Amino acid sequence: MTGARTSAILLATLLLAPAPALAHGGGVELAVDPWLGLPLLGSGLLYLAGWRRLALRRQGRPAAGRATGARRRALLFAAGWLLLALPVITPLHVWGGRSFAAHMVEHEIIMVLAAPLLALGRPLGVLLWGLPDRLRRRLVRAGRTGLRGTWRRLTDPLTATLLQTVVLWLWHIPAAFEAAVTTPVLHAAQHASFLGAALLFWWALSVGRAGRLGHGAAALCQFLTALQSGLLGTLLTLARTPWYPTYAAQAGGRLSPLEDQQLAGLVMWIPAGLVHAAAAFVLIALWLNRSGRGRDVLWAE
Repeated sequence: MTGARTSAILLATLLLAPAPALAHGGGVELAVDPWLGLPLLGSGLLYLAGWRRLALRRQGRPAAGRATGARRRALLFAAGWLLLALPVITPLHVWGGRSFAAHMVEHEIIMVLAAPLLALGRPLGVLLWGLPDRLRRRLVRAGRTGLRGTWRRLTDPLTATLLQTVVLWLWHIPAAFEAAVTTPVLHAAQHASFLGAALLFWWALSVGRAGRLGHGAAALCQFLTALQSGLLGTLLTLARTPWYPTYAAQAGGRLSPLEDQQLAGLVMWIPAGLVHAAAAFVLIALWLNRSGRGRDVLWAE
């Protein structure tokens, strides 16, 4: 009980304590965004509650290997969760309101760093155990009946790849992006949709369909994602005028608005592309070196 309470207090302090950032006039500006911090805090507390309940159920049971796997998945989830918290507890989120490049760094942290770690942590079961018993049972029943088919379709590799592509391109339409920059609720919705689409994508490729077809399809999806996100990054980098008026109106930075956009395009184009390319090569290596029978895709078995 003491450990769970201590962890909960640390999570709350981490997310709700205001993070200082230098303002234009040299003063201190507080980076507090409850639309991002409170849902993140809630998910962390829910996971802690579920972890504690499952730990109590496992007491006295000889399942050392299973416990080791659970701890490994918990560490993966914690690493992904902390990456999501990084913009909230640092000045990065404030900078993202002034710099398109900083905003892009936020998005890439969500989609290519935090999301794969969270997916590999496979937290759904632990999160369900954090809910009240009656609600958990209802959700489990719904998942086993009406939602099963929908979940299978959403986590098909090609479907998940297409969904992430649509979400990425739609939010970078200037009108949509401008609305998100200027409206906190839409900004939170933008981040949530990026995270949700990325989680489906990485879940589909790491925990989804098994066998050699799964490895090959997953590698193809990684390459397709690298190509389409690289194309968007290239368009941003090679554009001759800024796409987003809010950032174009910013003044006083070391970079011009166009240079800031070009840097954002490079962030999307190269680092994110390297992550997807590396994942694709890992999948190809697994495809060539394993029979794939009875195994989950990638390293999630």
